[in-house]
Amino acid sequence: MLSSFFDQFIIIPLLSGWWNNSYLMVMVVVLMAYLLFFQVFLIPRRWQVLLEGLYQHWWETLQTGLGAHAGIYFPFIFALFFLIGLLNLMGLFPYVFTVATHIAITFGFSFSILMAVTILSLRKFGWDFFSLWMPAGAPLALAPLLVLIETASYFSRAISLGIRLAANLSAGHLLFAILASFGFQMVLAGWWGLSLIPIGIMIFITLLELAVALIQAYVFCLLTSIYLADTVALH
Repeated sequence: MLSSFFDQFIIIPLLSGWWNNSYLMVMVVVLMAYLLFFQVFLIPRRWQVLLEGLYQHWWETLQTGLGAHAGIYFPFIFALFFLIGLLNLMGLFPYVFTVATHIAITFGFSFSILMAVTILSLRKFGWDFFSLWMPAGAPLALAPLLVLIETASYFSRAISLGIRLAANLSAGHLLFAILASFGFQMVLAGWWGLSLIPIGIMIFITLLELAVALIQAYVFCLLTSIYLADTVALH
């Protein structure tokens, strides 16, 4: 058993230098994604049908939000969804490090996305980009307050996007560890019947965590596509 419920979130150095369990999981997932997409059949198999369905869904979603620019951002969003989704699902296996539970990693994702959106928007719209921070039709007297609020709201995207992903996954893994500890202690105490209660709850939570892993990846990419809309048109 772990000495602490938070031990599962520790980044452990492997070999030497910068190589650790977090980098290892990212490399494994990238290799898995490559193998999953490598084989394409003329008559689609079950996995290929699922991939094509997801492909069609994301393409239609991006077309709705980005219009003619959907083709530019589609590869990025589609790859990001599979990267985060596979990382989340792999984290449900025993003795596997869940990369997206680290706020430093998820914030790195979200901060990079926000900086890319800001740079692309400035490149396209120039100084007009800052009109986002002053709502149209608002009284001029409220300009200082509105600009301050809108600026904070804009840059909080990076914080909320990263924290949402890490917090939801961390909460599920902590609940797993707590219930497993309860069940283990009950077995040691000889309370076999009572130990079935936390075990039964864990089975239900496992199904819930499978859904959360995919939903959080979907929400992360959906919000990213919404933020990317600022590089197409000022709202």
